[in-house]
Amino acid sequence: MTLLAERMKRIDASGIRKIFALAAKLKNPVNLSIGQPDYDVDLLVKETAIEAIRSGQNGYTQTWGIEPLREAVGAYYHDKFGVELKNVMITSGVSGGLFLTLMATVDPGDEVLFADPYFVMYPHLVNLLGGVPVPIDTYPHFKLTPELLEAAITPRTKLLILNSPSNPTGVTLGAAEQEALAAVARKHNLLVISDEIYESLQYDESPTSITRYYDNVILLNGLSKNAAMTGWRIGFAAGPEEVIQAMNTLQQYTFVCAPSFAQHAAVTALKQDMTAKVDAYRKKRDLMYAGLSGIFQVTRPGGAFYIFPETPQGDGDAFVRAAIEKNLLIIPGSVFSHRKTHVRISFASSDETLRAGLEIMLRLAGAAAAQTV
Repeated sequence: MTLLAERMKRIDASGIRKIFALAAKLKNPVNLSIGQPDYDVDLLVKETAIEAIRSGQNGYTQTWGIEPLREAVGAYYHDKFGVELKNVMITSGVSGGLFLTLMATVDPGDEVLFADPYFVMYPHLVNLLGGVPVPIDTYPHFKLTPELLEAAITPRTKLLILNSPSNPTGVTLGAAEQEALAAVARKHNLLVISDEIYESLQYDESPTSITRYYDNVILLNGLSKNAAMTGWRIGFAAGPEEVIQAMNTLQQYTFVCAPSFAQHAAVTALKQDMTAKVDAYRKKRDLMYAGLSGIFQVTRPGGAFYIFPETPQGDGDAFVRAAIEKNLLIIPGSVFSHRKTHVRISFASSDETLRAGLEIMLRLAGAAAAQTV
């Protein structure tokens, strides 16, 4: 008798973790794989956390989260997007919020739509719950359009997961684009999960939220990317009361609550000015795009800290293996997609590291081109 549940056959270990295992013997690699900011948590946020610990804020909180943070989340979305969020709850990161949302809404056989390329968790969590993940091919521009969405909808479709800016492509959906997608969702009465974890890192246009255009949305966001609080596990969700209440019930039996001291610190983090960080990452985006675009087919990312070039011979897996041999750590696009033609590069690193990575990639591209002559 096997010790494992049958559901474990529906998921696989993260492809990113497999790459890390492959590269474990590298010494001081040029690392352009990490999906977390290279800046640290702001000092004032750290001090708020320390004060919360010292003052005894170390026990369980309400499953919903502490009221000051729920109010701060509401104020953040009101001030930035003009949106009045409903039923805000604090989650253990956006990943925790995503798991709770899907647990609360997906039955076996329900179809869940999302753009391909996609964040790695989307298909695996849907599979785990017995749902049917439906990736929508958005190559080569990586934009989910109303036409593509409409064509993918069937009588079994229940959910759309939207992610803007996108991991892994960095592509953003502007106000008109999100409003058009909202119209399709409204027509078919879809529940939309809007993963907005990168909304504060946009470089060319003002960020927006589909919550401005559609009510049947579970908003997911958090402090891991804008405040660099990746290990603090603070996220938040908001949306229709029926779903959020169910998520809160599930949280009682799973995560219980987000870390208490980190919730207090998050109130401060939501008020920090992101301007300098966004300006610095815009320059890093421009550095990487300028360095890659002459040799690689690549879409200019409008947000997040990823760029997703197509490899010269169309085999991202082989390109990553060759890169690891040259002490460069990047992620194959097949981790995020049904295609394996691209690679994901994180530019959340120093300019020196970015230039070193570019040099290796350009040498590899030249060698690949020479092989085809």
